[in-house]
Amino acid sequence: VWLMWGGLGRLFVAQGPARRLLLRAVPAAEGVFTIAHVTMATHFFKDQGERIKCVKGDLFSCPQTDSLAHCISEDCRMGAGIAVLFKKKFGGVQELLDQQKKTGEVAVLQRDDRYIYYLITKKKVSHKPTYENMRKSLEAMKTHCLNNGVTDISMPRIGCGLDRLDWSKVSAILGEVFEDTDIKITVYTL
Repeated sequence: VWLMWGGLGRLFVAQGPARRLLLRAVPAAEGVFTIAHVTMATHFFKDQGERIKCVKGDLFSCPQTDSLAHCISEDCRMGAGIAVLFKKKFGGVQELLDQQKKTGEVAVLQRDDRYIYYLITKKKVSHKPTYENMRKSLEAMKTHCLNNGVTDISMPRIGCGLDRLDWSKVSAILGEVFEDTDIKITVYTL
């Protein structure tokens, strides 16, 4: 465990290579601080800002060389949210079903020299994803990326729209999973 004073009332704390916390310290009395806020903050370390960035704009306006990723259920229904746009733009529902991927895995389509990743984060469309399944799906995507030379991925705030996961937790998982890679991730918001 190491501590580093970050100034402006912030205290950075790191525990091990993959588990990092950002603590916000505020003065309670002279020379005494209390912790006002704790956030998983892997993305604040190791130049993550260069590798994972958030931009405002249309996901489908990303460079054609970027692979794309979003979350779906095992049943590949894709009947709401951004999944509808993926289904309309890239098709391949039967191709995805034929891959017989389970929760915690990733189904993949190849379109126009790039990959489209379908993170399987829940069994049925009516279910809610878990952070554990999100992590497993991201690990599966990372493995595919490394095996196939993928260096750039664009995605929405995965799992945080209709699925209602917390973006601060999802972004921390994203940072941890891709921490030791050269894969650049761009997250699009409207």
